[in-house]
Amino acid sequence: MPTPRLLVLFGSQTGTAQDVSERLGREARRRRLGCLVQALDSYPVVNLINEPLVIFVCATTGQGDPPDNMKNFWRFIFRKNLPSTSLCQMDFAVLGLGDSSYAKFNFVAKKLHRRLLQLGGSALLPMCLGDDQHELGPDAAIDPWLHDLWKKVLDLHPVPLDLGIIPTGIPLPSKFTLQFLEEAPVTHSEEQHVARTDPQDPPSELHPFLAPMVSNQRVTGPLHFQDVRLIEFDITGSGLSFTAGDVVLIQPKNIAPHVQQFCQLLGLDPDQCFTLQPREPGVPCPVQLPQPCSVRRLVSQYLDITSVPRRSFFELLACLSPHKLEREKLLEFSSAQGQEELCEYCSRPRRTVLEVLCDFPHTAGAIPPDYLLDLVPLIRPRAFSIASSLLAHPSRLQILVAVVQYQTRLKEHRRGLCSSWLASLDPEQGNFLFFGCRQRDQDFYWEPEWKELEKRGCLTLVTAFSREQEQKVYVQHRLRELGPLVWELLDHQGAYFYLAGNAKYLPVDVSEALMSIFQEEGGLSSPDAAAYLARLQRTLRFQTETWA
Repeated sequence: MPTPRLLVLFGSQTGTAQDVSERLGREARRRRLGCLVQALDSYPVVNLINEPLVIFVCATTGQGDPPDNMKNFWRFIFRKNLPSTSLCQMDFAVLGLGDSSYAKFNFVAKKLHRRLLQLGGSALLPMCLGDDQHELGPDAAIDPWLHDLWKKVLDLHPVPLDLGIIPTGIPLPSKFTLQFLEEAPVTHSEEQHVARTDPQDPPSELHPFLAPMVSNQRVTGPLHFQDVRLIEFDITGSGLSFTAGDVVLIQPKNIAPHVQQFCQLLGLDPDQCFTLQPREPGVPCPVQLPQPCSVRRLVSQYLDITSVPRRSFFELLACLSPHKLEREKLLEFSSAQGQEELCEYCSRPRRTVLEVLCDFPHTAGAIPPDYLLDLVPLIRPRAFSIASSLLAHPSRLQILVAVVQYQTRLKEHRRGLCSSWLASLDPEQGNFLFFGCRQRDQDFYWEPEWKELEKRGCLTLVTAFSREQEQKVYVQHRLRELGPLVWELLDHQGAYFYLAGNAKYLPVDVSEALMSIFQEEGGLSSPDAAAYLARLQRTLRFQTETWA
């Protein structure tokens, strides 16, 4: 990385402070400054004594509390035994993000600014106090503050005359490169990476516990304006303990139609797998993302395509756009003068990332996959108050969820990602098992276990007992009978199909049944159905284990 270096450290709860920090990083690189952007608790705080230039970006949460990803830093920086000359070599600036409707508006930024001065740091300029309540949001305070900040920084570290500032219309290199694989990996790392049901360590945001949903009950009347659900999870083996007032974090997913639409807009094959590589040393890949990963998994579980895009989204989109008219509009939206128009187009009606891309189709179709993680923020878990007690419901966790749905001037209703996703889940349809044998009372292996899983809502069992009626019935017959369901699971929900049994007839018979389903339910021609099945096999979504 070039020198000198600017360090940007952030404490972010909802992602806004991180977004502002990433913007600082981009603007620093355009001014030929090396820049490291990092969460406060990810940075070794003892190294601060060696940092000459640091920008702190801090949100205030709750009643004046620091965000979760800076709490360790917060405890350290306020140690009473720290010398008053600890940071005497540091020039710093503090940018705060808060809400002036709260009594402790930007409390964390104000307190941190005072503490850094007490430890000997030199403030480059007065702190910035971004306010969510302002009509234009925090940018109303941030834009002029950044203008003053860069004047101060460039006085200390001028841009080399032979290089100059990189113009805003030229895209900076992406943080990561996506290296697509010609063939699916032999071992499906995505499945190995999924949340565990028997965690070694307590569940966390980076290592969540996979809890089966056991009930999803609407508790408001059918004519009531608000759909409220009492949802219950089985947390057996999680090690979770909680008391009154605690919250649980739930990681949602995008719905299949949105995933399909996003991939079509960008010309992506959802079944293609890739690995992720950082462009610069010291930049970690997102730990939540498996390696390798499929495009479908990236879009469905990680990219927040239904979030309302921030200004930085339009800045990068403008840089990547090859279409003159679309590029001009995007540049207008990303300029300081265009913030009122951007607010009217995007923030007020709550227009989503996916909807914006639909409005700029030429630009969407030209987005290089390498920029996906720069462009679209990652889905963050949502917090819900726990509505149950372990004393009354051992090994269970209940939440009461109001399904978020409201109307703006846009045609489509606005829907909360997590609450809508939770409401759509049917605990009686998760996994499906098609089990075939000769007779129920002779060779129905593991019958008690299957029945118990079915009773717990973890499995839907479909049986085929071939010798219990005059006409023989095999699993391929049951598959055909439930053809619409099989097509829905495979094509719309990204299901995996595992086949185990006799090698003589079963693989051929089941493959023929699937081909028939693809043609009847999916409207595919015979060659297209064969290609569809081959793609499922190539991407390891159709696997067999057979024996003679």
